[in-house]
Amino acid sequence: MTTATALKSRTAEDTLARKSRDEDVISGGHLAARALANEGVDTVFTLCGGHIIDTYDGCIDEGIRIIDVRHEQVAAHAADGYARQTGGLGCVITTAGPGFTNALTGIATAFRSESPVLHIGGQGALTQHKMGSLQDLPHVNIARPITKFAAGVRSTERIADMVSMAARECFAGTPGPSYVEIPRDILDREVPLASATIPEPGRYRASTRSVGDPRDIERLADLLVKSERPAILFGQQVWGCRAHQEAWDLVRTLNIPTFTNGASRGLLGPDDPHYFHRTRGAGFGNADVIVIVGTPFDFRMGYGKRLPAGATVVQIDLDYRTVGKNRDVDLGLVGHPGAIMEAVLAEASANLGDGPARRLGWMKHLRAIEEQKTEKLMPLFLSDANPIHPYRVAWELNEFLTEDTVYIGDGGDVVTISAQAVKPRAPGNWMDPGALGGLGVGTGFAMAAKLAHPNKEVLVYYGDGSFGMTAFDMETCNRFGAPYIAVIGNNSAMNQIRYGQLAKYGQERGNVGNLLGDVPFSKFAEMLGGYGEEVRDPGQIQPALQRARESVKSSGKSAVINIWVDPSEWAPGTKRQTMYK
Repeated sequence: MTTATALKSRTAEDTLARKSRDEDVISGGHLAARALANEGVDTVFTLCGGHIIDTYDGCIDEGIRIIDVRHEQVAAHAADGYARQTGGLGCVITTAGPGFTNALTGIATAFRSESPVLHIGGQGALTQHKMGSLQDLPHVNIARPITKFAAGVRSTERIADMVSMAARECFAGTPGPSYVEIPRDILDREVPLASATIPEPGRYRASTRSVGDPRDIERLADLLVKSERPAILFGQQVWGCRAHQEAWDLVRTLNIPTFTNGASRGLLGPDDPHYFHRTRGAGFGNADVIVIVGTPFDFRMGYGKRLPAGATVVQIDLDYRTVGKNRDVDLGLVGHPGAIMEAVLAEASANLGDGPARRLGWMKHLRAIEEQKTEKLMPLFLSDANPIHPYRVAWELNEFLTEDTVYIGDGGDVVTISAQAVKPRAPGNWMDPGALGGLGVGTGFAMAAKLAHPNKEVLVYYGDGSFGMTAFDMETCNRFGAPYIAVIGNNSAMNQIRYGQLAKYGQERGNVGNLLGDVPFSKFAEMLGGYGEEVRDPGQIQPALQRARESVKSSGKSAVINIWVDPSEWAPGTKRQTMYK
């Protein structure tokens, strides 16, 4: 037998032996991956580290896509974004110590945004517990305040069981993140497959479509049928629960003026007669019944103080603790927003009478106010000022969007202004940081949106400050075939905070700690093989956006349009500092 033949025979024997052994034993990393596959996870976001690499080997066997980024904050934001875009479980895997801490901002963002994200983290070996092993930190204790569940795994046999337990917690009541820590020796160890606890898919979950007390359903239906001037606001949970069809049916059948915030922006198209954008103050201020669905009375709602005392206020939420928090309500319903709205409509349909027709006048009244407010803003939206007015950028972005464009806002003042113009064309086509308000979400969100929906266009509107935080993972997007359009409203400052400092301390001290350099960010896209353009003329915004669109399609590389905006213009909310009130 030749040496080559003997080597080939030995390799084949080794392969057969390993295959036979693998049918009898399994490593911790493979158990974690199998549990993820059972949860429907098809993509994980990660940055490599010695504590976690066996999970990669398991993911390969389970057909789970591994997206490796340049910074764990981006991985966590991407897992959050993937959950928001798919409606399923997002997953981020980080190594111990700095890998874990780098991801915390993304996990905290998911926590405040009610996004189901499973964070699997590495840890030093149990045999080195309290000995000062490499990258050792009390991860579980750190994670506990910003997760729904945080625990460490103490035996290899329990890894799949603990991963499934954490995933289940992500969807218990209000969705949110969970954390599971797996020590290195527990992860790498092999155990008999028969000894491992692996929950079977579909056998350990209950329905979450609860409608609560039927008497409350009847009461809400009666309130809406009899209301002369109802108004409704849909928040994060309506889109998170994929309850848009039930929302459409309710407001269109009963003729209810509708407002949205957070991820529910885009739930109704900009031409839908029930959708109102600029008249929330007038709508709530004159409504006799106000229904708040799936959003808390936090700073975005003025802690409930913006709702008039004379109106009947109804709150629907997945979490009992949210209902009536910061403001008393007349009726609170805890359950699945879609199931509740479906039940309310079924109850109301039996006794509609002339209610829907009677409310046409109310809708017409609000529409007139809406048009007046839009007309008042048009000089700003169409401004030819140079430096470019940020309102002009917002207008041009809205004109650029299609039904297949996911719009992501990642910035301070320029993104706040964009919300006054940008009207997403479809559900799921708006993404923002949520209540945590953190900068740096854009790149991870863009990556997730494009990977989840390869045929959609993804556009991120950054401030120049936020772009600098996570932009290097644009290379990751390009590497994994997820290119997007980056538009930067560049005023060379952290301008939202700058306004408050100038107002409080004056010119001499107001520019401290908030001014940035004048960076031609278009060069960044070119460095990565994509298209870049600097825009200083408002008339060139739309042509530049179109060129970016064509370049992304043809090259498969991300594009950057760097628009120089006037640093002396601010959003009304910034001037009133409403984010702090």
